[in-house]
Amino acid sequence: MVVLIDTDVLMDYAQRREPFYENAAKIIEYKHRHRFIGIITTQCVANMFYLLSKDKKKIDYPKNIRNTLLGLCYLFRVSEVESGMTIRALDEPQYKDFEDRLQMLCAVKENAEFIVTRNLKDYTASEVKGVSPEEFLKLIESE
Repeated sequence: MVVLIDTDVLMDYAQRREPFYENAAKIIEYKHRHRFIGIITTQCVANMFYLLSKDKKKIDYPKNIRNTLLGLCYLFRVSEVESGMTIRALDEPQYKDFEDRLQMLCAVKENAEFIVTRNLKDYTASEVKGVSPEEFLKLIESE
């Protein structure tokens, strides 16, 4: 199973955000065990670096942020946002959230079956179905 993991789930893991950390940590654990093929995007890594560097109390800047993100990059396949995808996302006004649209386009490019996100409302029109971390864990655990 190929899935794209959205930034919010990875931030839950990196910042140990409650009550979401446990599910995010399980997803990371299942990826370590090769239970699925996981994708993250270059845009996700850039966004996480920015967000984590703003919250210096949670993760020491910059060494631990870089180590955290490097770990995620080694664990997951990193999908690059291509220029054509950026132009397409900007040229599609029906999608209100530009960043989410880029995630959707990367998921399509990578032939992902799902986008794992807590932000399901922004993925209702996605070509790749959005599923919550809870839904995804049920799928993985039923295999």
